[in-house]
Amino acid sequence: MIYIKNARVVNPVTNTDAVLDILINGKIIAATGSEASERAAKQIADNDPSLTVIEASGLVAAPGLVDSHVHFRDPGFTHKEDIFTGAKAAARGGVTTVICMANTKPAVDNVDTLHYIQEKGEQTDIHLLQTATVTKEMAGKELVDMDLLAKEGVAGFTDDGLPILDEKVLLDALIKAKELDLPVSLHEEDPLFVYGAGVNHGKVSETLGYSGADRTAEEVMVARDCVLAKHTGASLCIQHISSAASVEIVRTFKRLGAHVHAEATPHHFTLTEDAVLKYGTNARMNPPLRLESDRQAIIEGIKDGTIDMIVTDHAPHSKDEKARSMDKAPSGITGIETSLALGIHSLVKPGHISLMKLIECMSTNPAVFYRMHPGSIEKGEIADIVLFGEDELWEVKEKEFASKASNSPFIGWKLPGRIHCTICNGKIIYKI
Repeated sequence: MIYIKNARVVNPVTNTDAVLDILINGKIIAATGSEASERAAKQIADNDPSLTVIEASGLVAAPGLVDSHVHFRDPGFTHKEDIFTGAKAAARGGVTTVICMANTKPAVDNVDTLHYIQEKGEQTDIHLLQTATVTKEMAGKELVDMDLLAKEGVAGFTDDGLPILDEKVLLDALIKAKELDLPVSLHEEDPLFVYGAGVNHGKVSETLGYSGADRTAEEVMVARDCVLAKHTGASLCIQHISSAASVEIVRTFKRLGAHVHAEATPHHFTLTEDAVLKYGTNARMNPPLRLESDRQAIIEGIKDGTIDMIVTDHAPHSKDEKARSMDKAPSGITGIETSLALGIHSLVKPGHISLMKLIECMSTNPAVFYRMHPGSIEKGEIADIVLFGEDELWEVKEKEFASKASNSPFIGWKLPGRIHCTICNGKIIYKI
């Protein structure tokens, strides 16, 4: 049993923000508040050796984070990350549930690859769910067997990493996804407007002599796909939104009644294209970092609920890969270990949103979108909990990453929100 004393419980599911005790028995939260205190006091008096006491005065206890956009690179790219190291990185970041993208090698367009990941995921200390691709081999031409993959437990469908250019293919996918009651998540970058991947087409790309990716690449596809979502009634997620116009398009279609959702990453609401000049390829990502006006629009989208989910797009790469020139280096950063801290740093501390809203975007909403029961700190619920010091500063150090990769522009930053403990299924899986 685990007894957490004097934690500030921030729980969006019950709208609770109060100092409470928490008692965990096995995988379940056995009691909270005075009931937890009384039951634990008896065990302490009896010198019960099975009781672990965590003094949490000054710490926040929140439901375990749900990162619904990660790349654990397994199978096919395990020199970058694998399911076990990814799970350890998640635990260090306060994340108890992840949803893995399907652009592995082979891609998750078949049952054998799906089962391989599911079975490996069951050997980790976190909850690991897997998406399937929308199209076979992510070629954008032919749908996977969505019925079969849904039956085998996929969390949703996405060709993340590549856009689906064929409108008829996507329309058929959305109709089937609606029938299956599963979401579709889309990477929105039309290659017609991507002249050079990973960097915004503008002032910085001109400075670098690099052509860059125009915002139109995202906006034209977001507009098309919001229309298709409204037409079909399917649940659609616009992944890693980066453009102010894209945010406004999603806002409009939400108002029109479409089941459109959007996710934002910490790097897109923290950094701008200028970061590429400072951090080089560690700030190269798809879609790219854009202007301050785009960053502010993303923050406004989070504030008003246009953007429902904060995810990492955790994209680990080796040092050798990131050491290549801008036109040859891969895009993306490792983000799962810094996401909560950056949310506090960039959104909560400046007063844009409350801590409650941040946890809602990082735990409750992703769970609901992917048809999971949202985590909640209350009696009878699964004990998935993160304990952190909201104001406690810590330094992002390369040598401390649990991930195989350290391709982060945030190394050396001092951030609030130091994570003290992560509990999943009633088991302590990370502790400082």
